[in-house]
Amino acid sequence: MQWETVIGLEVHVQLATQSKIFSGASTAFGAAPNTQACAVDLGMPGVLPVLNEQAVAMAVQFGLAIHAEIPEVSVFDRKNYFYPDLPKGYQTSQMYHPIVGAGEVEISLDDGATRRVRVHHAHLEEDAGKSLHEDFHGMTGIDLNRAGTPLLEIVSEPDMRSAKEAAAYLKAIHSIVTYLGISDGNMAEGSMRCDVNVSVRPVGQAEYGTRAEVKNVNSFRFVERAIEFEVERQVELLEDGGTVVQETRLFDPERDETRSMRTKEEANDYRYFPCPDLLPVVLDRAYVDHLRGALPELPDEKRARFQSALGLSPYDAGVLSATREMAEFFEEVKDTCGDAKLAANWVMGELAGALNREGLPVSDSPVTARQLGELVARVMDDTINGKAAKQVFQALWNGQGQSADEVIEAKGLEQVTDSGAIEAMIDRVIADSPAQVAQYRDAEPDKRGKMIGYFVGQVMKASRGTANPQQVNQLLKEKLDALC
Repeated sequence: MQWETVIGLEVHVQLATQSKIFSGASTAFGAAPNTQACAVDLGMPGVLPVLNEQAVAMAVQFGLAIHAEIPEVSVFDRKNYFYPDLPKGYQTSQMYHPIVGAGEVEISLDDGATRRVRVHHAHLEEDAGKSLHEDFHGMTGIDLNRAGTPLLEIVSEPDMRSAKEAAAYLKAIHSIVTYLGISDGNMAEGSMRCDVNVSVRPVGQAEYGTRAEVKNVNSFRFVERAIEFEVERQVELLEDGGTVVQETRLFDPERDETRSMRTKEEANDYRYFPCPDLLPVVLDRAYVDHLRGALPELPDEKRARFQSALGLSPYDAGVLSATREMAEFFEEVKDTCGDAKLAANWVMGELAGALNREGLPVSDSPVTARQLGELVARVMDDTINGKAAKQVFQALWNGQGQSADEVIEAKGLEQVTDSGAIEAMIDRVIADSPAQVAQYRDAEPDKRGKMIGYFVGQVMKASRGTANPQQVNQLLKEKLDALC
């Protein structure tokens, strides 16, 4: 039997507010345990929540970015359950009237194809605390710093059909929220994580299969691996005559498998009811239009502009617009050197290779965008050749100069374009290579092109790599052909 995979994601995005969603406690990452949890976060008697307006604005901005419906009225509800790191005994969320309605996100796949994934809604809620198991010798510690941190939960429709599509969707969400500046998207610090809902059904069947939810997956790669394992597990179970149980599962990246945590709760298990301490949120059109007017250029728009205005290929435009930091870095390089294609080649080539080797994001690049733009400009005006340019880049990467010009001067890398000086080096190489000259002279004309490489190498060596390669090739061919 042929099986079809059905995937939906619930993406939890921590909003980049300075304080929590219902209190003034700080949201800064890395503080000592339980130093950033106030009486409101702990649900102490007599305290009342106050909604953070910035969290509302950020949620609306996201909705506008995905062309979603923005309801005039949204309502906060209490989701009741007991867990050690939820001291109030309930989570304030939005069940029935979320702040963002239906929208859609365009995803790009490895083969260059694009498709749209529908977003059912996005709602605001507070995060719970964190249970710590590592250092307590059979006991559990509770850190409530995260309690009350503002989250935007983005719930997709079950539109994805492969692990690759799910990862592409998650990357698209990451790109949108970081472009907007409403989240840093740092998955390692918990700023973005997702629950993955996976089911399988026979190809051609309209009815969905029973789904399993894999909780709190915190990397693009783990999302793919969790889905691949879960699909294989469910298919094997069904083909062996078993049934899939609706449950919550956990992905173990070390064992590369999911395992059962608990049976999946239904909405009525949480006894949702409107929060009595918070009024409905009413958004007038003027407020929404103001936020719409403040939206930055978004990833899809930037990718389209890179292709139409700068002449980049769809692939190059996609890579360079994938993150806001990369797009801004590229545009500064382009503005400094004046050539979009060369700027793209250097950013995606030499720079990206160095960043990958060191495991650095572009925001931490030792070579600034201005330095790289000045280096590319020196290649364009023939001050240095390609080989020397790589030496300059490495020197800048190692902090050996404040500018490309300083490195070029200090290392004596300026390109030799004086025809007389190049001819003198060529004459010396020819005089010192009688055997190779004889082989060149005796070779068939169509074979001489490959043989000229030896002489080019010797001339470049004599010039310490600073001779203009095009001039070297042209003059060598003229002089060697004259000897034939």
